[in-house]
Amino acid sequence: MKVDRDFGADVPYGPPPPGDTAVEPARTPRAIDPRAFGVVFVLWHPDASHLIHLDDAHAACRHLVAVDNSPEADADLHERLRGAGIEVVFNRNAGGISGAYNRGVEALLARGCQVVFLLDQDSQLGPEFFARMMQACAQVGSQAFVLGPKVFEANLGRYLPVFSPAGRMPRPERIDDRVDGLIPTLFVISSGSAISAAAYRELGAFREDYFIEYVDIEYGLRATRQGIPVYVNAAVEMRQQVGRFVKRGIFSTSNHVAWRRYYASRNAVHALRSNASRWSVHWLIELLTLHQVLCVLVCEEHKLRKIVAIAVGYFDGVFGRLGAFEQRHPRLAAFCRH
Repeated sequence: MKVDRDFGADVPYGPPPPGDTAVEPARTPRAIDPRAFGVVFVLWHPDASHLIHLDDAHAACRHLVAVDNSPEADADLHERLRGAGIEVVFNRNAGGISGAYNRGVEALLARGCQVVFLLDQDSQLGPEFFARMMQACAQVGSQAFVLGPKVFEANLGRYLPVFSPAGRMPRPERIDDRVDGLIPTLFVISSGSAISAAAYRELGAFREDYFIEYVDIEYGLRATRQGIPVYVNAAVEMRQQVGRFVKRGIFSTSNHVAWRRYYASRNAVHALRSNASRWSVHWLIELLTLHQVLCVLVCEEHKLRKIVAIAVGYFDGVFGRLGAFEQRHPRLAAFCRH
């Protein structure tokens, strides 16, 4: 499958027009080969522990593509990985995390993989992760699907909730006590998720003009909007730890750097506004922005840089000004580098 690499803000995301015969939506259930899966493993300045995670994933999956998003190539590391039978794609952070996912998925679809897993270098998986996730994939009843594990956020000390796709007003639902079954949800986090080849071909690529933050949420909302089921597999758990956690009183934060605050603010506004006609989520926009501001003021350092990043991101999201921060606002991006 060839995916257009020119992802400007005005390019529509989703399936190609009907005249393009390269994509044929496949919803009819068909047996999924439990071995026909691949893994996109994204690297960013990896250390020894990250490479152990990569080795563990490779031991469980022969179709693995390591996409190095680091700004500079580590020739020795790449040579070592290729010597171990791992395909390496040096992406140099083009298109951010979305670009890394797209390049990896393209490579695996070219190998004929029916299901593709996305993994960040921090992901810690159990020994039966892939086998049990593939069992769930076979139970979905559709060739086009997005499936994620039950995620335990170590910083928060609890499982992430799901948001039911039913109704106009999405509400978080706790799933701590659920230990089996597929739970419908609006979206799943990208790391650990499984996307069928049919779903990717029908939905199109991850939005590279989002770069990072809300990439997985936008993709899940797009899938749900187009009738492709999104589930959490309650029988499989994954442990996640995001950012440098800080908690003060009722406020807690991942303490991300200022430039990531820009993307989080902008993409939240854009993703929610883009889906406001389908779900009553417009009220969340100001609430999420206010929450970010309060977390920065109460818990974090570099307050001015982060508040500026959030404010600029908010207005860029409202007016649909997407793309890389440093290309759209070079001076502000330099100010918000930390």
